[in-house]
Amino acid sequence: MNLNMEWLRTFKTIYEKGTLTAAAQALYISQPGVSLHLNSLEVATGYKLFDRSAKKMVPTERAKVLYNFIQEPMGRLEMAEQVFHRSSREGRSTISIGMCFETFQFTLERYISTLPFNVIVKFGLYQEMIHDLDKGVLDLIVTPEKGEQTNLEFKPFSREKILLVCGERTNIKPLKTLLKELDVKEEKVKVAKIGALESWLKQQVWYSTAADMDHLKRFWKMNLRQNIDFKPNYIVPNISSIVRCLSGNEGFAIIPDFLCRDEIKSGQVKAVWAGDVKVENTLYFGSRKKTIYAKEIKMVEDIFRKEMAAL
Repeated sequence: MNLNMEWLRTFKTIYEKGTLTAAAQALYISQPGVSLHLNSLEVATGYKLFDRSAKKMVPTERAKVLYNFIQEPMGRLEMAEQVFHRSSREGRSTISIGMCFETFQFTLERYISTLPFNVIVKFGLYQEMIHDLDKGVLDLIVTPEKGEQTNLEFKPFSREKILLVCGERTNIKPLKTLLKELDVKEEKVKVAKIGALESWLKQQVWYSTAADMDHLKRFWKMNLRQNIDFKPNYIVPNISSIVRCLSGNEGFAIIPDFLCRDEIKSGQVKAVWAGDVKVENTLYFGSRKKTIYAKEIKMVEDIFRKEMAAL
């Protein structure tokens, strides 16, 4: 049986992402489709490639050997796909943009059909995006992280505030009382009040995402002075899912303000606490210093500035 390139692409993604769910999200295919590709590849090679556990796909020794063989050539093929797609339509330029899914959904998505050039949007981890920008796979990224590459530039354009929010039906009267009690000067008393607040919050219903709990961890550490030591009740695919789950319901989450601005305005989600210690991220446009797509990049940047200024 011949090896199918899509099976190898799926194998490489599972190996790098660690779970079938994460691989399915990265490849934009269903989880059963990922499983089918992997099973077909294992039949074709005659080897078991992963030990399946509840939390992670653990590569076997045969999988490590296979990955080392295909990593570099598959990476080159993926880059060739990008380059070929750029030049597939004469007279209409194509730019590739990297950002997180929620940033795309809340800013650029509604403008895509109005742009006079082709756009490829890639979602992923910020360090991966910076690497792809450096290698020429991406032309622009929107990121809270900066790289040190000398051929790249990172321009700050906005800040996102991290907030404690809750669903409309959540009873926050006890929380308001606890927050008022934090306004004390004596450090020992304040520590005790923070402990009471932390204890109450840990008893509530919490939402987070599978891929990224950084907002929750940072806010908790900076304002409650402890590392988070509980598991959220509901782990959902992305922040947009959190906002939809909270809207008109009960529960808490810690997320960037601009991702739930409409729900806060409508009252479906409540902005409860910005923290005694404000947690903010600077957002940057990342691009190469020398690019032939300066005009197209500026059009996209102008859209982001307009949307973020409306917050």
